[in-house]
Amino acid sequence: MTERDPSRTLVHPEAGEIRLEGVLHALSDPVRLSIVLDLAASAEDLACSYFDLPVTKSTTTHHFRVLRESGVVRQAYRGTAKLNALRREELQELFPGLLDSVLAAAAAEAARLTA
Repeated sequence: MTERDPSRTLVHPEAGEIRLEGVLHALSDPVRLSIVLDLAASAEDLACSYFDLPVTKSTTTHHFRVLRESGVVRQAYRGTAKLNALRREELQELFPGLLDSVLAAAAAEAARLTA
């Protein structure tokens, strides 16, 4: 049996540690919101490399860390890829309707701005 590499262990807050202000902060950035929109639209976990973001690789890493540490996403390594999943059920339980409202508002804004 091989030991897990501790450098590949990602820290996530437990559901009880997730705070509204942290979630709102994470969702307030346009780049992070675009990540969440893509995750919400996907039935599968998405690798970090899936996202075509208008920022540097180090800034991309920062955005994913903010989302993970705020409790918005869960990340796990699969081979060399870091996969991302939206913590939809946990967020719904903690803050009923919040995520759906933010996603709907983002969609309405996108439609308004492209009209």
